[in-house]
Amino acid sequence: MNEISTELLRSHRRRRTRTIIGKVCFWVFLVIVLLFTLFPFIWMVLAAFKTNSQITDPTQLFHFKPYFGNFRTVFERYDFVKPILNSFIVAVVSTALGLVLGLPAAYAIARSNRKRTENTILVVRFFPGIAFMLPWYIIFSRLGITDTHIGLILSHLLINVPFIVWVMIPYFEGISVEIDEAAKVDGCRTVTAFLKVILPLTGPGLITTSLLSIIFSWNNFLFSLILAGGKAKTVPLALLSFVSYASVDWGAMMAAAVVITLPILVIALLAQKYIIAGLTAGAVKG
Repeated sequence: MNEISTELLRSHRRRRTRTIIGKVCFWVFLVIVLLFTLFPFIWMVLAAFKTNSQITDPTQLFHFKPYFGNFRTVFERYDFVKPILNSFIVAVVSTALGLVLGLPAAYAIARSNRKRTENTILVVRFFPGIAFMLPWYIIFSRLGITDTHIGLILSHLLINVPFIVWVMIPYFEGISVEIDEAAKVDGCRTVTAFLKVILPLTGPGLITTSLLSIIFSWNNFLFSLILAGGKAKTVPLALLSFVSYASVDWGAMMAAAVVITLPILVIALLAQKYIIAGLTAGAVKG
């Protein structure tokens, strides 16, 4: 009996030891990942409050006298307000038009159960954007809409619409067809039933697709690099203004990067539960 008790005690200790070791390894791994993930962002924020000489001085990584002139330089010398307005217009309008086009398409595909169409949309969504750049540039140049908001909005739609359709299809598939039929019995037309009955039930998915589409448009660099110039320059492209042939204004560039990142960071923090809930719910088809 004593031998059995001793063996059980040893087994319990071994399990406890393995549990402790597992927890320690998990936290060590988590700390390492967070350091690699957060350090560039922390360095960017700190560099935004340093002079160029302080940025290149390793002894002043954390201990330095704050310098706020970089932010003044960003808005006075480089006129950063205009790129911010351009990015805001392109992001909001392209997302709104993407929803107008993508939501009815997702609803129609979900109700028709066309899996092949859904797979095709997925392929288009992950097709590299650089493949469209040359045809777009030629077409937009002939139409005279390069370096305009219209050209950037149209280019962003090609990415936003497939993404919205792909994310929203599972939401519409999770809504019973009986709800559509009940709305029609009550006298609703198909469009009315879609707008007033079906669409409100996809709230998390609607918020998720809207926020992620805005973030994509706000951060996109490639489309602006090829299709935009001085008039429709967006914030990612405006960062090139801090790079000259002879030098780089690191302090002002980091300050501009903070200004660019701040709106997206605020949106992500305020809406993270909606984004997580939306992506999780959309991944489970009813």
